Amino acid sequence: MRDIFGKALLDYYNGNYTEDVFTSTNISDEDELPLPFLFRDYDEMPPLEKKAMEHVKGRVLDVGCGAGSHALYLQEQGFDVKAIDVSKGAIEVSKRRGIKNAEVIALLDETEKFDTILLLMNGSGIFQELSKVPHYLNHLKSLLNPGGQILLDSTDIIYMYEDEDGGYWKDLNANYYGELDYLVSYKGESEPLTTWLYIDFETLVTACKSVGLQCELIMEGEHYDYLARVY
Repeated sequence: MRDIFGKALLDYYNGNYTEDVFTSTNISDEDELPLPFLFRDYDEMPPLEKKAMEHVKGRVLDVGCGAGSHALYLQEQGFDVKAIDVSKGAIEVSKRRGIKNAEVIALLDETEKFDTILLLMNGSGIFQELSKVPHYLNHLKSLLNPGGQILLDSTDIIYMYEDEDGGYWKDLNANYYGELDYLVSYKGESEPLTTWLYIDFETLVTACKSVGLQCELIMEGEHYDYLARVY
């Protein structure tokens, strides 16, 4: 892993901000991800994220914490928060910003118990493929204290398959339409191509039921995105 994302976060934190991160998928053109947005405070968070912050309780695990904005806000509110990411640069930045408990670790290697687990900024992406969702959900379930919850946001990207007549085209021989090839690049360097999952709410509900979890819709965003509570 080249940790392109971590390098970008460190550059920004250290005052070497000259350009942003770019992302692209197999069904979309290159898109700019502004680095300042990754260092946002509560007032700059999108409505779905603010709503998630309102629903947090108990001990918190922030999965894929990035620059640590969510964890830092919650820590400032008095919550006991652990922030994790597979990016060494992201964890270094998180620690420098003041997060007390931040660790380079993959979600599937986490073993501690929590009352709230956050999977934000299209948190379902970490599942990679629809077939892996039950495995990840089972592991997340094992990390919850009694009465615990998972707060997860995602987007139903069916709109990206809309044709000129208002219908939707799908390749019935292809994988689930929310599985995308995802590329991250920064300053001329790119990470190896990965798979990133966007999951529609009803499919998430079905996956949760398959492992004995309940799933409820907390909030819908303005563009096919939503926040769900899994428990």
